[in-house]
Amino acid sequence: MTEVTIVGDEVRTVAGSVGPGTLLVPPASLPDAMGWELKPSGLCCGDVCVPVADPAGLLVDGMVDLAAVAAALGRQVVVDPAARLAAFSLPSEERRRALEGLRAPAVTLPDLDGSPHRFDEWRGRKRLLVAFSSWCGCREDLPGWQALHDELSPYGFTVIAVAIDHTPEVVRPFTDGISYPVLYDPQHLLTELYAISNVPTVVWIDEEDRIVRPNSYAFGTDTFASFTGVEEAPHLDAVRSWVRHGVLPQPADEVRGSVADLSDDEVRARLHFRIASEAYRRGDGDVVREHLALATELAPDDLTVWRAAMPLLGEDPFGNAFFERYDRWQAQGSPFHGLPALGRDGPDGAVQG
Repeated sequence: MTEVTIVGDEVRTVAGSVGPGTLLVPPASLPDAMGWELKPSGLCCGDVCVPVADPAGLLVDGMVDLAAVAAALGRQVVVDPAARLAAFSLPSEERRRALEGLRAPAVTLPDLDGSPHRFDEWRGRKRLLVAFSSWCGCREDLPGWQALHDELSPYGFTVIAVAIDHTPEVVRPFTDGISYPVLYDPQHLLTELYAISNVPTVVWIDEEDRIVRPNSYAFGTDTFASFTGVEEAPHLDAVRSWVRHGVLPQPADEVRGSVADLSDDEVRARLHFRIASEAYRRGDGDVVREHLALATELAPDDLTVWRAAMPLLGEDPFGNAFFERYDRWQAQGSPFHGLPALGRDGPDGAVQG
């Protein structure tokens, strides 16, 4: 056996045996590897148990086959045997609850100092979840969101910004003077659980963890209005009406299911990205390039994949290569998982900043 790093909702290292498409661990290591336990009745995690018709079918020569476990749990897995890396998808039912049931997943992410935070720790306040990144011009909007946060905080409101970035160091230069929570998402957990494929993406979450306006496109300032054609005012005014008066742009029944689910390929792209991100931390450039190429091939229209890959590949996310690809993306109608910007009609309201 050898040490294998497994990337899912956490990064875990366990002793196992890895081969092409297979990853075997001792039964006693399954909780450390995936957070689940194999029992005669099936797979259990705390009080939750998933029945398995033939638990012995998850074993190979007395070892637990993690790929088989993932399949039993309805999750995808990507294994790189040479790099001794594996990545698992998150439970797809959590994303469906967000998109169809409008229930906000209680994802846990670190702040820039490494302290973990669960989204539901701000339960009881209206929340504006803002997905941004250091590789997006929307990083310049943080002061605009700060002004909104300061204005509406007395009404029980907070902004929560999440950077789709691999380290806090690349985010920190843009957070001077920011007092609302700023988290970062090196494993792209948020993009999987909320089906986010572009930044900036905002999500409105009420006091009881209900999503009242799912993924949509908005800016905190007019810095890029001439480039995107999206002005700040319609969205900011709508947030004010919601926080102060409970008025929503659309009722829940109209926005339920309005954001398309991720395809299997888009989920798998995130697994390759997780492996690449972990390889980047190790300094293994060949593995980084291999898996980012696979991720981009699987999700060619997902900017949280292909543009997020550029800094890891040493490419300029604001350079000519970006704008050439961005123009092609725009020519396809700027596809992304979300609603158009408020104040604009049709899918062409969804453009990248």
